[in-house]
Amino acid sequence: MFYVYRPDADDPVDEPAAAPKTKNLHLTEGVIHQVDVMFQSGCAFDVHVQIWQANRQIWPTNRGATLVGDATIVSFREFHPVAPGNQILTIKSWSGQTVTDKFIEVHIGLLPKKIIQPLSFEELLAAAAGIE
Repeated sequence: MFYVYRPDADDPVDEPAAAPKTKNLHLTEGVIHQVDVMFQSGCAFDVHVQIWQANRQIWPTNRGATLVGDATIVSFREFHPVAPGNQILTIKSWSGQTVTDKFIEVHIGLLPKKIIQPLSFEELLAAAAGIE
């Protein structure tokens, strides 16, 4: 599954850092395996994106940092479990003084844990040791 955050044509990222635009993504249970953040040409590394879960910034991992780009896709593989009751990601985005009317798009790839990790660690150890 891929979840997509794409602002409407009349909803660009032109908010200041003090009041970022926020969008909640409601996910299903599973594991996030892929994250792509696409920056429109002209974003000039001045459109900032952070992805939060509850009250914790999860991407970029270092607190306060932001993803930025210009005609760029920031793409990375991940193994981030999404547990029941904690299934909402919040995308925060804003721009600085120099950029207006620019857009971003965020894709979140999520699969059931059983597909990404079909065996538990204990099952892998038992298989390696030849124990049934």
